[in-house]
Amino acid sequence: MTTLRDAGLEFVPRPQGLDDLGREVVEFVEGDVGTYPMPEWVWSDELLVEVGRTIRRLHDATRPLPKVPAGWRRTPVSPVDVICHGDVAPYNVVCREGRLVAVIDWDFAVPAPAGWDLGYAAYRWVSLTGPDHPDGRTADVDEQQRRLRLLCDAYGGVEPADVVAWAVTRLDDLVDYSLSQAALGDANFAGTVEAGHVDLYRRDAQWIRRTYEVAG
Repeated sequence: MTTLRDAGLEFVPRPQGLDDLGREVVEFVEGDVGTYPMPEWVWSDELLVEVGRTIRRLHDATRPLPKVPAGWRRTPVSPVDVICHGDVAPYNVVCREGRLVAVIDWDFAVPAPAGWDLGYAAYRWVSLTGPDHPDGRTADVDEQQRRLRLLCDAYGGVEPADVVAWAVTRLDDLVDYSLSQAALGDANFAGTVEAGHVDLYRRDAQWIRRTYEVAG
């Protein structure tokens, strides 16, 4: 994270060293975080554009960095292009007066293609969810497509169809990863499975495939 701060990414919390257990400690950033049920300010177009631009800045800053294969919480995703945050969602973005000031919770940062971040960001921020999703933004497909284009234009150089395909890839992976970690005894992922989130991810992936005609 020090490297990212040195690269001028002010939205990365400042590192504060290690605690007694060897875990990295970062500064606390004051502000508002989107939690369920999501407040209306989470869905502003202005914030969506900031999210797209912030992800692009992260990717541009990490593109020239070495992508070592070890030391990450999960295996890097091929073809490696940038270092992704891995979970750019409303609950990991700190805002003040509706403006993005920090991206937190970097536990699942990983070398990966840019689409790894963009697909998940689209799922959470557009949001690419069906009408039965309890935590998504209620909107018809035309409105989703409008917001998807906003995100893509803010990031630059990506097409909505590619980002939608990555959203499906991320949801499929989230299902598989949650189940595998739960089977290994991870209590957090076991709770995710028990709460029905995995089934929700499956339904969302199928809904996106059907609605946006994504193959696979």
